[in-house]
Amino acid sequence: MRRLAFLMVVLLLAAPAVGARADDNPLNAVVEIRSSVPADARTAGYLGKQRAGGGILIDSSGLILTVGYLIMESDEVWVIDPSANRVPAETVAYDHETGFGLIRALAPLAATPARLGSADGLTEGDTLLAAGPGYARSTVLVGIRSFAGRWEYLLENALYTSPPIPNFSGAALFATDGRLVGVGSLILGDVGGGLPGNLYVPVDLLPPILGDLLAFGRATTPAQPWIGLYPDEVDGALVVSRVAQGGPAQTAGIGPGDVILGIGGEPVGDMEQLWRKVRDLGSAGVEVPLKVLGGSGVRDVVLTSRDRRGWLKLERSY
Repeated sequence: MRRLAFLMVVLLLAAPAVGARADDNPLNAVVEIRSSVPADARTAGYLGKQRAGGGILIDSSGLILTVGYLIMESDEVWVIDPSANRVPAETVAYDHETGFGLIRALAPLAATPARLGSADGLTEGDTLLAAGPGYARSTVLVGIRSFAGRWEYLLENALYTSPPIPNFSGAALFATDGRLVGVGSLILGDVGGGLPGNLYVPVDLLPPILGDLLAFGRATTPAQPWIGLYPDEVDGALVVSRVAQGGPAQTAGIGPGDVILGIGGEPVGDMEQLWRKVRDLGSAGVEVPLKVLGGSGVRDVVLTSRDRRGWLKLERSY
């Protein structure tokens, strides 16, 4: 199975998608994704039980690239193609580190596969095409820099664009040659210079893990340590807004309102610092020493990190 997945990756990356031509409209690759998530799923409370967004067909077998939170813990997934055909789909993979998700349509789609490009070589000021289901507009690249999310997410070389498109989840970002360079993840109030915009995951992160995703449904590199807390940056401090139920932070007695002061004897003042220092300690299972300010004063707390996949109730085993 691993060899078959490798051959699929070679075919996908070494040549334009089957049926693609230089004059094809890239919007013909953009589809809508709808998913249902059981009420007892870990993510149902904050990501919703019914989710909708976009995806991009990337090969003629029906393989679709999207943002992973649309399909995380889902038990039913559907695809709506540009001709409004509704087709069932299956989840192929979800990668926590990049945020990518892969699904496969279980019936033919009236869509043309996108050609994979690269964000490498893009520069600030480049005009790009952003497209979600039923919506497309030109947008400008205003920055390429790291992004840290409160859900223990750290993305290098994220693509920031403005003006934003409203249907950003799983949206496609195309270069002027029509090739896919990014997948939509967020809408932000400030992507630089006070401008609202979108954040895209660069498609360059897909090729190194695609073989694993197709063969196993996940990357096979050691999992990053997950501690299960969600901080907000408030006046230079990291204030815990919530903790994952049954996660390492809650088990160690950390709760909403606590302030994370430092890790391993070093102070931290923002999420990026915190996540980088946690990852520097090792892979999932490593102990994470935190200095925490709470109602009883400052205390030292040692968490035993976990692999996040084991915490999600409905994470598939491949």
